[in-house]
Amino acid sequence: MTSLCPGSADALLFDLGRVVLDIDFSKAIACWAGHAGCKPEAIVGRYVRDEAYRLHEVGRISDEDYFASLRSSLGISISDAQFLEGWNAIFAGEMPGIADLLPRAAKQMPVYAFSNTNRPHVDYFSKEYADVLRHFRELYLSSSIGLRKPDAEAFDHVVAAMGVPASRIVFFDDLAENIEGARARGLTAVHVTSPHDVGLALKALGI
Repeated sequence: MTSLCPGSADALLFDLGRVVLDIDFSKAIACWAGHAGCKPEAIVGRYVRDEAYRLHEVGRISDEDYFASLRSSLGISISDAQFLEGWNAIFAGEMPGIADLLPRAAKQMPVYAFSNTNRPHVDYFSKEYADVLRHFRELYLSSSIGLRKPDAEAFDHVVAAMGVPASRIVFFDDLAENIEGARARGLTAVHVTSPHDVGLALKALGI
């Protein structure tokens, strides 16, 4: 937090998963296993974030194609609707305290979000969490912009769209690789390892 002080930022940029919205992927595995008639332990080790996962996040393959790849990699025969049910079951509520922090921050400066996500998740969280998401001036989503963190071009695209110098943006993310990617493009980045990290950073900024 040493580089954060009042007046050191003109905009805030938040990841969504595990920064704003809590994620529990075990709920997806449990749902899929239940539909497949097997134990979660039988498939959890087979789930990987592979090339199909990345292509789905940037909108280059359809939901049906991604679920077909899961059907093959997990070795289970369940319907697209059943995959979708589990896929959206991962959202476990808002991160503790974020509902108070975001409106406070938004009163001080523009607040944006930048998330690696996919169309079904966007459709789901846009409705279920509309109240907390309304504080963001804009959501930059990988499935819409066709770019994903931690790639340099993804950060460059978002910085240009925000119209704020990278050095004046404070970025919050839970993944070290995304923190490194942001810093490499000149952003000030806060690694969120607990809900308290956001509050501490905002306090350092005088928010």
